[in-house]
Amino acid sequence: MEEEEIKQLAKLIKNSAYSVVLTGAGMSTESGLLEFRSSEGMWKEYDPHILASREALENNYPEFRSFYLWRIEALKKAAPHKGHQVLSHWEKKGLLQAVLTQNVDGFHQEAGSREVMELHGNLRKIICADCSCQSDLELFKQGLSCPKCSGFLRPGVVLFGEGLPAKNWERALDHLERADLLIVIGTSLEVTPVNQIPQFFKDKGAQVLINKNPTPFNNLFDLFIQGSCGEILHQTDEILGKTI
Repeated sequence: MEEEEIKQLAKLIKNSAYSVVLTGAGMSTESGLLEFRSSEGMWKEYDPHILASREALENNYPEFRSFYLWRIEALKKAAPHKGHQVLSHWEKKGLLQAVLTQNVDGFHQEAGSREVMELHGNLRKIICADCSCQSDLELFKQGLSCPKCSGFLRPGVVLFGEGLPAKNWERALDHLERADLLIVIGTSLEVTPVNQIPQFFKDKGAQVLINKNPTPFNNLFDLFIQGSCGEILHQTDEILGKTI
């Protein structure tokens, strides 16, 4: 059954004039990073409202900083997988116009994707919590303050209690307005407002969900393929390679 579904996905991509991908934590876990919301994810051990919130940044900075240093170090043990490489390849071939991602690891760009909207920010980017100026990762590692205003340094990610980056969200919606195919990969669609995207796109074109497990939103999709994100993308690419 999965083979037939992958063939359907390849056909949709081949016939699409404007394809957009939305990726979530499932892409990152296949690179070796912990997923936040699974039963084995890091939120089972750490309370995000204590360590990954605006409140923690302002009132519990030492633990906030230690938590994010741990996450930054974890990136060194992981790398883009074949699924990331496939999406980059499709962009170069003109089969994919944009990647919208909830992930903060930068693996899409590392794999070569260029049109990437980071809806939850980037873990490797360091900014000042007060003046918002970009700073150096080494200063954050050393526990130093912002060189310009002496404010706390922090990763450029969306914390609990903060809104999404307006510019990237607007660019994401612009791509979705033009798209006739949306492929959602590796997300349980639990986080607002990104989980509203399939509903927003419902009457605009075909929607495909690729995920390890079914979600409560499966009924919004024309096609659901259950399994490894990287493997399914790789198999789809092989079929496309034979037909294009």
